[in-house]
Amino acid sequence: MITEEQSNQPGQATNNAGSNLEAFIARLRRTNYLLGDMWGLRHWLSRYGMNFSLLETSEVLGNVSGGVKQGFAYDGLTQAILQLDTQRAFQLYGGTFNVSALQIHGDNLSPQNLYTLQTASGIEADRATRLWELWYQQKFLEEDRLDVKIGQQSLDQEFMVSQNAGLFVNTMFGWPMLPSADLPGGGPAYPLSAPGIRVRVRPVNALNVLVGVFNGSSVVNNTGDPQRQNPSGANFPLNGGALAIAEVQYSYPALGGMVYKNDSQPLARVLRLGFWYDTENFADQEYDNTGLSLANPKSTGIAATHSGDYAIYAVADQMIWRDPKDEDGDRAINFFVRAMGTPEEDRNLIDVSMNAGFTFHEPIYHRDDDTCGIGMGYAKVGNHASRLDRDTGYYSGGFSPVRSSETYVEATYQYQITAWCQLQPDFQYVFNPGAGVANPNSPGHKVKNEAVIGLRMNILF
Repeated sequence: MITEEQSNQPGQATNNAGSNLEAFIARLRRTNYLLGDMWGLRHWLSRYGMNFSLLETSEVLGNVSGGVKQGFAYDGLTQAILQLDTQRAFQLYGGTFNVSALQIHGDNLSPQNLYTLQTASGIEADRATRLWELWYQQKFLEEDRLDVKIGQQSLDQEFMVSQNAGLFVNTMFGWPMLPSADLPGGGPAYPLSAPGIRVRVRPVNALNVLVGVFNGSSVVNNTGDPQRQNPSGANFPLNGGALAIAEVQYSYPALGGMVYKNDSQPLARVLRLGFWYDTENFADQEYDNTGLSLANPKSTGIAATHSGDYAIYAVADQMIWRDPKDEDGDRAINFFVRAMGTPEEDRNLIDVSMNAGFTFHEPIYHRDDDTCGIGMGYAKVGNHASRLDRDTGYYSGGFSPVRSSETYVEATYQYQITAWCQLQPDFQYVFNPGAGVANPNSPGHKVKNEAVIGLRMNILF
């Protein structure tokens, strides 16, 4: 028992303060959100079938060697997502309404220091506060074997996705290099989106088929910076052509598959095969509208145009090892690979791109939510674009490097501090930045290989 005299001693007051702080920290570690119930807001929204998420991603990345110049940059992204479940809200089964917004802040390392094709961070974008997605999804049929989503959508949330590649920091582990370079405005992917409709069918438990038709461009005008053309994200372009995309997904073990007693857990895999076709007009990478090289002094400077563009892709996620001593089966190593190509070299800057890598979940015993990984990305510049570089050197008589390909490797470790906070040190090394572009600060030389280090933090509010 503590007497009144003892409770007034300075040392005791300090101990109580320390205990209160420890209790507060313990509560923070137990909750899934930094702000918990948000002073009752989450509970109030839940009563009406709504769920609200707020995620902040902050990072500092810098190149310590190579590039156009050395230095560090801070990048930040706040994502706000509000979803309404129509079953909980007004007894309509299978409906979900989604609206999300982005607040992008900080600076971008890649265009300032690196001059890379495959940008160093997946959150790099122009500073803005913008609408991202606005859609409604409805499930149909027994066991929800059909669902339809309509509205403003970002394709990198469902199509061409590797479930293991999402660990990494480099942009191209998310939305691939080929559509980033070849589709109008980089395609409807972060931080852009496009109106359209997506249908998903599950004919058997192991198979999903996704088909979507979206506006051919995420902006009204395909000239200039697409983010600056639509800085608020509130323009919904419906002009021009159409972007059609389809993907077949095979999963093993199948949804609802049984594992019998004394049987070992199967090594899971997901295989995806898809294609996209865009009906927009695309500029030639080499010739003008009279058939002359765009580098020829007699050229009109107006590129020839081609109708339509397409590519095919494949994605594989394969678990290759599971720790037999781990009762939960979470300690495992996964391999992933994604490849994409297009034969239409005359209208595409990039004709082949690829990502591959390994991830290790729980690399340290009893660090159940940690993951580390090593991966790589490759992008090849098309022959027509390379020939234009040669023509530029021929007609200018000066130094004009011919672009070929760019490759990077990345090693990262995602450390789970609490349920709502992750810390992620990262290292990347880029070979032949920009596929071999000239260094504006060093005449007669290409941009040198780059070593990039950084630290990312994710906080779920």
